[in-house]
Amino acid sequence: QVRVVESGGGLVQSGGSLRLSCTTSGNILRINDMGWYRQAPGKQRELVAAITSGGITNYADSVKGRFTISRDNTKNTVYLRMNSLKPEDTAVYYCNAEIIAGTSGYYWGQGTQVTVSS
Repeated sequence: QVRVVESGGGLVQSGGSLRLSCTTSGNILRINDMGWYRQAPGKQRELVAAITSGGITNYADSVKGRFTISRDNTKNTVYLRMNSLKPEDTAVYYCNAEIIAGTSGYYWGQGTQVTVSS
């Protein structure tokens, strides 16, 4: 059974930093694209950053220059380094991964709360 688990969220002051981690486990053959999404109260879930298995990255305009996505393919883990955080970054952050396994598909984690105080 494939599991996707996020960690690293919390409360931080405006201008601060956090690093999110997303670990995957199970009978995984390969992981293709991995990404971070976020959902603020009353808003739709949006893509924050994504990374291919080869390391090509893509960012939402609102986080370019402040957030960095990276992955460790040996650990099937993806990270999101968030610097210069703003109150508008407050949201639940979700990890998504395209996983090739016994049951292949796009898997979501349960989310981790990030709160940025002004």
